[in-house]
Amino acid sequence: MPPSPRVGLFATCLMNLFRPNIGFATVKLLEEAGCMVEVPLAQTCCGQPGYNNGDFDAARALARQLIAVFEGFDYVVGPSGSCMATLRVDYPKLFENDADWLPRAEALAAKSWELLSFLTDVRGMSAVQADYAGTVTYHDSCSGLRSLGIQQQPRLLLASVGGLELTEMRDAEVCCGFGGTFCVKYPEISSRMADEKCANIDAAGVDTLLGGDLGCLLHMAGRLKRQGSTVKVFHTAEVLAGMATGEGIGGVPE
Repeated sequence: MPPSPRVGLFATCLMNLFRPNIGFATVKLLEEAGCMVEVPLAQTCCGQPGYNNGDFDAARALARQLIAVFEGFDYVVGPSGSCMATLRVDYPKLFENDADWLPRAEALAAKSWELLSFLTDVRGMSAVQADYAGTVTYHDSCSGLRSLGIQQQPRLLLASVGGLELTEMRDAEVCCGFGGTFCVKYPEISSRMADEKCANIDAAGVDTLLGGDLGCLLHMAGRLKRQGSTVKVFHTAEVLAGMATGEGIGGVPE
């Protein structure tokens, strides 16, 4: 395995507010991959909500702070395809007309990775030491799949988890309806999409739903709970780190 890099953990807003356990699981996995992990306290939101809604000045302000905070690290890693796609794909676009900040944005983009992609594609991991007794299905989030090419990486690592049986649901790659502020702007469409996703989860006959974006997982967990489902919901990192215990996301117990 390559020499130990210094990794800055990007702690996403949703993780901080709703599911800190994902952060602990992320640190555990990164350390098992031979990384030295630090969590800069001065980091902020990546600016994705503002960027997606056309408030580019606010997005740039947050991006400048984040770039400055993480410039000294070998890599920036976060357990979210949507947030890391913002750093990797959107930051260079934000500063394309700024000769001073564009090189810094491009440098950060080049070393920013979603967690599971980093573990497999950069650190060469193909297995973890963890167990999970259950049948699971995996939801491919839009940003992770379409912006970062994350699809086989989580499945590769999940295949090594003892006791875990992965069953693919129908349309695993179709949007769940969350879409950040999309679910606020278009609640009826969002709810319909979530219902269709929940129906596919139910048809798969599994007891656990996994994914790599907490926004998607919160959206689907809430819908499943309101429907009376007993399906547990966890971030994939929690299972891979052997930390999928207690209540799942949305309050369904393990």
